[in-house]
Amino acid sequence: MTDSTAAPLKVGVLVGREWSWPPAFIAELNRRDEGVIAEYVQLGGNIMNEPVPYRVIVDRISHEVPYYRTYLKNAALQGAKIINDPFMWTSDDKFFGASLVSQLGIVSPKTLVLPNKEYVPGIVHDESLRNLIFPLNWDAFIDYVGMPCVLKDAHGGGWRDVYIVRSKDELIWRYDQCGMLTMIVQEFIEWDNYARCMCLGQEEVHVMKYDPSRRKYHTEHDFSPELAARLVHDSLLLCRAFGYDMNTAEFAIRDGVPYAIDFMNPAPDMDVNSLGKEHFDWMVTHMADLCIRLAKSNAATGDRYQWFAMAKQSGAV
Repeated sequence: MTDSTAAPLKVGVLVGREWSWPPAFIAELNRRDEGVIAEYVQLGGNIMNEPVPYRVIVDRISHEVPYYRTYLKNAALQGAKIINDPFMWTSDDKFFGASLVSQLGIVSPKTLVLPNKEYVPGIVHDESLRNLIFPLNWDAFIDYVGMPCVLKDAHGGGWRDVYIVRSKDELIWRYDQCGMLTMIVQEFIEWDNYARCMCLGQEEVHVMKYDPSRRKYHTEHDFSPELAARLVHDSLLLCRAFGYDMNTAEFAIRDGVPYAIDFMNPAPDMDVNSLGKEHFDWMVTHMADLCIRLAKSNAATGDRYQWFAMAKQSGAV
């Protein structure tokens, strides 16, 4: 039991159109009687350096609400622990990710990034884009990644703007429809098995068998002990490299080799209707464990950054 006279530590939750995980998580954490309580964050305009009442904030929506992202950066400056780091969310993309994981020794598809097809008003193509080579060398791209290949948004998620293309003409046609999105082209892995791994706190990994064509999770997986161990190892390596405390890593498995296909999902699926009860219950209870541990620790998102160290030296934090 905790000291009932001490003010409870707070965990704040930022969510969008989610109706199953948030209330279940809040109820689970609050019933623990650990001196930590969870609640929905309430915001309506903020002043600079405003104190933040939360030790931990779980962010599930700031990628779609810019004001929330701005608030979370201030919360990090005040010493809160944000799940996930709002500064990393701003800077990551699938091309950077593919390059990094290959340097870490994780198997991943060959990947290249394309110039944008369209630009914001004010860009004059023959003046503003003098650094770009035109026309694009589509034959060289195809020689590198092979055919079929995958065209997808470098900053996308939820399988939006993802296309499997089977010819040069189709690749160019799809690219021409992409507007201002920054697209990557990636080697297509003909998989015989598939895994989606939930990673929490850069310490725990929940391995799930997943069928992306049907968007279906299986209750049990059929991976060998060696493959499951490799999935755990690679998932942890990915999350520690990116600094994510809540993430899913997806692996297309071909001939027993897991290829890291998608590994920057910092607002991953936690809905009971897609996960099923067993996977959902794991997400609820283990996220509660993580948030209680972080709330009671001295962990701060700013610990990764020089500006936070300077602010602490000045006595501002």
